[in-house]
Amino acid sequence: MSRKMSRRSWLKSSLATLMAVGITGRMEYVQGRNHAFSRSKSESNKSKVYYIKEISPENLVRIYHALGRNAEGKVAIKLSTGEPGNTNHLDPQLIKDLVQQVNGTIIECNTAYGGGRTNTQDHLRAAAEHGFTAIAPVDIMDADGEIPLPVKKGRHLKEDFVGKNYLNYDFTIVLSHFKGHPMAGFGGAMKNISIGIASSGGKAWIHSAGKTKDVVEVWNNIPPQNDFLEAMAEASEAIIDHVGDKILYINVANKLSVDCDCVATPEEPKMNDIGILASLDPVALDRACIDMVYNSKDEGKADLIERIESRNGIHNLEYAEQLGLGSCKYDLIRLD
Repeated sequence: MSRKMSRRSWLKSSLATLMAVGITGRMEYVQGRNHAFSRSKSESNKSKVYYIKEISPENLVRIYHALGRNAEGKVAIKLSTGEPGNTNHLDPQLIKDLVQQVNGTIIECNTAYGGGRTNTQDHLRAAAEHGFTAIAPVDIMDADGEIPLPVKKGRHLKEDFVGKNYLNYDFTIVLSHFKGHPMAGFGGAMKNISIGIASSGGKAWIHSAGKTKDVVEVWNNIPPQNDFLEAMAEASEAIIDHVGDKILYINVANKLSVDCDCVATPEEPKMNDIGILASLDPVALDRACIDMVYNSKDEGKADLIERIESRNGIHNLEYAEQLGLGSCKYDLIRLD
């Protein structure tokens, strides 16, 4: 895709691709706001982001413990089970040790587009085919409906609609596959807690920046790109306000396709794997992943950078920082 392609052209192209596979100045930490990332500061007053280059089950457990925050009570593991046909999603054998160590339940919500995960029965079938039900229980949280969570600072959203069962959990591990995305530019921790935890109707609500919850009508109500990115950040705010410090974030930056795991036939990755990154600050975590893409010597990074820039993906993090959800300034702590 040309970097000069208009927003209308890439949006039309993105939606066509999705339909083809069945998918129709920075602020510092806001004082007094008890968000999880406030406890992740280093001596330099920057958020801590931990990094291990080698991707392995042992290192996934190791980086979890490095965060110093124990997942206790009924633990939700938020990840993408992947659209049927997609092979880029997280490998269940990679995450098995961590998921079982915390006795976690994998949580998901149904999608807002056609495909293999629009209803609970099909979604559970996809999760089984991809090997997730073999390692842990899988809860499709909006199987029995949704609940609203308030968005206190939103200019697009006043409520975020999430799967009803999300209220059943005491702690959330946000376990994300970092990669590109046809509409958001990239997908990481912030996308995983916004669109990922949203109910089917809630996903439409975010994609339309608060215009509709209708999963068909949403595609006729696509807002300006920055409004969509800001709506994602506002949905993230609702989750972060709800959980307080009962959350942590891990990104696995591998199989770096320009396409999301929601695409059944994604573009092949052109860039080599980066590693595992983790933080208590989701903004810093996603920013660190993006910086590692840009700073890589891997020539294959060009496609992913073009995808991020053509969608203005970084605006999601800039706006989230303005909302006080985290910081784009961080210290990278290498564990290998």
